[in-house]
Amino acid sequence: MSFFVLAALSACTATERAAPLPAPPPPSAVLPKAPAAFAGPVLDAGGACTGPAPGTAAAIEPGIGECDLVRLKGRPPTDVLVGEGRAGREVQVLYAEPGAKELYFFVNNRLDRIVR
Repeated sequence: MSFFVLAALSACTATERAAPLPAPPPPSAVLPKAPAAFAGPVLDAGGACTGPAPGTAAAIEPGIGECDLVRLKGRPPTDVLVGEGRAGREVQVLYAEPGAKELYFFVNNRLDRIVR
C-alpha cells in the first residue's frame, strides 16, 4: 500500500476527543430573606415602651407602631406576647375591657390587623 492509502485509512479510524464538559456549578444555597427592619421604640413583654413614642399616629389603623397604640389607647395593655416569626418580630397586644376584648397583631413594629 502506498503512503497516501495508509494516511487515508488512518484518518477514517482516528477518533477525535472533544474537550471535557465543565462540571456544573454546585447548587447555591437558598438563603431566607432578612426580616424587614423596623424603627422606633417597641413594647417589652410587660407592655412598656422601650423609648419615647414618636407620636405621629392620630388614629388606630394598620401601619402604626406598637408604642403609638399604647399612647392612643391612653393606658397600658392587658397582656403582650412578643416573639419571632417568619416575617421577623411578631407582637400580640391584648386590651381586655368589660364585655369586649381587642387583640392587635404587629409585624416588625407595624400594626397588621385587629381582632375584636
